[in-house]
Amino acid sequence: MKKYIVFIGIFIAGLALGYIFFGNQSATVEGGHDHAGEQADQMWTCSMHPQIMQPEAGACPICGMDLIPADASADGLGANQFKMTSNAMALANIQTIVAGQAMEGESVRISGKIKESEKGKATQTAHYGGRIEKMYVNAIGEQVYKGQLIALIYSPELVTAQQELFTSAKLKTSQPKLYSAVKNKLKYWKFSEDQIESLLYSGKIIENIEVYADESGVITERIVQEGDHVIEGQGIYKLTDLSTIWAEFDIYESQIASFSEGQEIMVRTHAFPDKEFNAKIEFISPIMNQDTRTVTVRVVLNNKERILKPGMFVEGFVKSRQKKAEEAFIDIPKSAVLWTGKRSIVYVKTDKDQAVFEMREVTIGSAAGERYVIAKGLNMGDEVVVNGTFTVDAAAQLQGKKSMMNHEDSMTMDMTLTSGFQENFMPVMEGYLKLKDVLVTSNAGQAQNEAKNALGAMSGIKTTGLGKMEQQHVDTIRKMLETISGSDDLENQRSHFKILSENIIAMVANFQKLRETLYVQYCPMADSNKGAYWLSKEAEILNPYYGEAMLSCGEVTKTIQ
Repeated sequence: MKKYIVFIGIFIAGLALGYIFFGNQSATVEGGHDHAGEQADQMWTCSMHPQIMQPEAGACPICGMDLIPADASADGLGANQFKMTSNAMALANIQTIVAGQAMEGESVRISGKIKESEKGKATQTAHYGGRIEKMYVNAIGEQVYKGQLIALIYSPELVTAQQELFTSAKLKTSQPKLYSAVKNKLKYWKFSEDQIESLLYSGKIIENIEVYADESGVITERIVQEGDHVIEGQGIYKLTDLSTIWAEFDIYESQIASFSEGQEIMVRTHAFPDKEFNAKIEFISPIMNQDTRTVTVRVVLNNKERILKPGMFVEGFVKSRQKKAEEAFIDIPKSAVLWTGKRSIVYVKTDKDQAVFEMREVTIGSAAGERYVIAKGLNMGDEVVVNGTFTVDAAAQLQGKKSMMNHEDSMTMDMTLTSGFQENFMPVMEGYLKLKDVLVTSNAGQAQNEAKNALGAMSGIKTTGLGKMEQQHVDTIRKMLETISGSDDLENQRSHFKILSENIIAMVANFQKLRETLYVQYCPMADSNKGAYWLSKEAEILNPYYGEAMLSCGEVTKTIQ
């Protein structure tokens, strides 16, 4: 009995200690609603209506279903943020600017490119006619130094001139002017005094004459090859001295007042972000580009280390000349704005060090030239995409993030499409519908073929007269077909078919006349429960995103007569 009493006592003591040590903690977790494991920026969405994004759990305002946690990036990104690779950024030439006008003393950032200095360009010419027997400079990009041996030329003219030199040398006492004239002719042909003296000393005619570089630089173009015949003054190659290069920036009309020649500027490159190049603005173009409403600003940079390459992207920072804070306003180029029916959206780069973006809906105020004043939706200093905006939107769509095409009104964009364009687009439409049918059967190989056929039909489309938005949709359709036709991975094909469908639906919805009725269909479970649309000639649901796995999953959301 004593043994059992001891065991019971130990058990009761254990329960008491457990309550003391863990009971309060549990109460804290449950009663205090500890969210240590949750993300601070957790968003909630609806499985049937993925366009719904709310910061708290609850019911969907459309269908009343319980909201579910929206997927957040594994990199700690917000629910509507997404990342692009540096390679994709470069290929699409994605450029950003800082929204608004800076206050006095703040830095204005501008984007540009490294360019060869026009003053450093030169052409190595042949100083006499003849045949090139040997080229010692054989590659574009090769560094050449002034005085370097670059070629051997056989020249009948020089053979004759050497014979004249030997003859005049024998008569230089009696006819010094003749001797001097022959020597000067050789000097005109770039013979040095040492070469002439060496020639006289040897007494032998040199048939293949050595040619030396007149300037230092990097070969940018070879004009002739070995065995070619050249005439006097003809170019042999072109070169550029890259020890000094230009950085050229395009500044918008509203920024002109912040810049002047001689103004100090700090330049950074994307390739070497830790290096800074301090210089002064050498030139501001007196002519404005009427298409972009920009003016070119030029900066001369020292490049003795040869680390700056023509074509590199650079950023420049200058102190603003704006005087009054109350005069500041947020304005951005029109190229930054995408239109989705009644909505206006932009893409904002949310991380200074990484290519992380998110979509913002904005309210447009007044227009000034090629810029919009933003009444609502942006903050001073936000970094906004101004070039490659549609590519960024496509990346958002591929990653299932909030984008232009994910809005409910994206299917009712107002487009102006000529009757000729609509007629030429019909074969592409037929090719798309065949591609959809093949994806229903989950045949990746046949999907490649149908995408190629649809892509071939794109060659007959003339985009003359289309607006910028319409042209961008055509370009996106072409890119998606190219990707599908080049991939044999079924899931990859279906992810790009989603974007293809969204762009085609938005376009076909604006057609004045169709050959047959089309049905816009939607599956809420496609693309990892983010949802996806497609077009069909039949009202019956045949799901191209799942095939036989969930063949009838979906619904008709719209009929296009």
